[in-house]
Amino acid sequence: MDAAATQPKIHPTADLKRCGLGRRVVIAERVVMREVEVGDYSYFERGGEAIYASIGKFCAIAANVRINAVEHPLERLSSHKFTYRPNEYFKNLGVDQAFRERRRAKRVAIGHDVWIGHGAVILPGVTIGNGAAIGANAVVTKDVAPFTIVAGVPAKPLRPRFPADIAARIERLCWWDRDDEWLAAAVPDMQMLDIAAFLDKWEGR
Repeated sequence: MDAAATQPKIHPTADLKRCGLGRRVVIAERVVMREVEVGDYSYFERGGEAIYASIGKFCAIAANVRINAVEHPLERLSSHKFTYRPNEYFKNLGVDQAFRERRRAKRVAIGHDVWIGHGAVILPGVTIGNGAAIGANAVVTKDVAPFTIVAGVPAKPLRPRFPADIAARIERLCWWDRDDEWLAAAVPDMQMLDIAAFLDKWEGR
């Protein structure tokens, strides 16, 4: 396989710093990312932002999503950023490193095959399990269980994607860790078979 074909594709208007990108990752227009790890095949649509996060493989992140949305120090006299980034206003004052480390400690962890809808906001410290789906414009304030669909402000579970036994079989299959040859061969069955039939055919292969 042509190695160049598997390299990440980053739009020239995107702004990434200290990020790690897997194979076939696509980063669209005006995406801003800081200290984010992104797994193979995942993509960010236009206008997204993420900081201090780990994102699994095959994640579909729609436009204008915010992952690990900015936190402000509400316990201080002022919540304005001049209290933690005074260097932007006063030449003799530096960044508040303790507040930066506080933010870094609240990483967001997103599993594999997660779909995050348009305009959703994921708050600091949240973990989203494999196969979950986040509704458009949701504000996710709490952890989301694997294969669960959530929506709303704040986001609440709507329903599971699959029955528990099917979800467990998908977790055991770990299809997101398969090589490109396996994936390419499985795609027609992903399209044509129901999930139980697909698992019956592909488990153990």
